[in-house]
Amino acid sequence: MTDTPDNAGTYRLCKADALPPSDQHAQQYAAVRNAHETELLEDYVELIADLLQHQGEARSTDIAVRMGVSQATVSKTVARLKSLGLVSSKPYRSLFLTEKGEAMAAMSHQRHAIVLQFLRDLGVSDRTARIDAEGMEHHVSQETLDIMQRFSRERERHGT
Repeated sequence: MTDTPDNAGTYRLCKADALPPSDQHAQQYAAVRNAHETELLEDYVELIADLLQHQGEARSTDIAVRMGVSQATVSKTVARLKSLGLVSSKPYRSLFLTEKGEAMAAMSHQRHAIVLQFLRDLGVSDRTARIDAEGMEHHVSQETLDIMQRFSRERERHGT
């Protein structure tokens, strides 16, 4: 939110911010729809990569517990990940990332790390920063990520 605070100390959008030109407004909503489409897949792939790295395997039961969803939900999402060529599995074995899945997980980890560090640098508590970063990482542009990363690097460079 931008512009000047009102008497209660809250910020209000100016008219141009509240109702931008139609084509710009449509682009904003399209970007959000696109982010929503991919965020669940990115979260699953990122979690599978973490489980493989830290536990040596990525089992559906572990995914269900960590995502707070049912085993049926995990099975449905894993089937989608397989159809998109992001995950593979073998009978009675854990899940594995394909090359395409590993690339998505790496990109998602990088975005998450940048957003998390930026929030911490702003003074957001670790617990809140972790929660907020989980959602924000899917919705920020590359331009914003670059600026967040530059901000954190400058802060680190100056020891603040």
